[in-house]
Amino acid sequence: MSAEYISGDSPEDEIDPNEERIVASAVKSREEQLVAYKNIEIATVPLLFLLFGGISVFLFALTVGDWDFWMDWRDRRWWPLVTPFSLILLPAVLGVFTWNRFRLPIGATFAVMSFLAASWVSRVMNFQNFAGFPLNFVSPSTWVGLGVLLDCTIIITRSWFAAGFIGAFLFGLLTYTINWPIFAPFRMPIDYNGTMVTVADLMGYMYIRTAIPEYVRIIEASTLRTFGEAVTPLTAVFAGFVTILNYYLWVWVGHKVLKSAWMNKVI
Repeated sequence: MSAEYISGDSPEDEIDPNEERIVASAVKSREEQLVAYKNIEIATVPLLFLLFGGISVFLFALTVGDWDFWMDWRDRRWWPLVTPFSLILLPAVLGVFTWNRFRLPIGATFAVMSFLAASWVSRVMNFQNFAGFPLNFVSPSTWVGLGVLLDCTIIITRSWFAAGFIGAFLFGLLTYTINWPIFAPFRMPIDYNGTMVTVADLMGYMYIRTAIPEYVRIIEASTLRTFGEAVTPLTAVFAGFVTILNYYLWVWVGHKVLKSAWMNKVI
């Protein structure tokens, strides 16, 4: 049986499939192995930080959108309800991954910090530099404290049921409270042409957009109140309950993903 060789090659260069070949490892000691692992982590963690930040900002823009883009949209009824319900998705999934695989209670904190960093980049580059809105009018809300609280619940209780029942409930309950230092200056009443408005409303009048929260002003001007005008506390409690349900859902999804065959091959 004859064989043909490409010009420039020799028969000696042919690889024998039955030949045993010894491949030398680039890592020759335990110390070099640890250095290689550290270099991989140094390269991987920032990439994951950027990846999850971009994913969370994209999902947040689709589900929450204008209610967190503008200061005058962050009302007492809808914003404290929809934001924790939407934002709990990534902290729940990452929490399952970091805790079940590495026993590190950092998933929620990592998720909200990546989201906050990506939000600041988006608000500065898109809203301030490109569109010309003042930064304090479009600055993102803070979530780091809620992420730390959720991770602390996991490490103290070591139970996903308790983490959801306590941590996720507090995640939704304290959303408006932890952001109040940011909102308070924009809730100050001022007189504008004989009408009492807030600072956020006045900024909304000055910076016209394609959609403005007229429904917020109509509701706030009405006399309909629940439980003796306890608008924000009632919304916060309800947000805590719906956040528990969404947290349990995505913790279940996280467990299913970790048990999948393709994930076991990757990790």
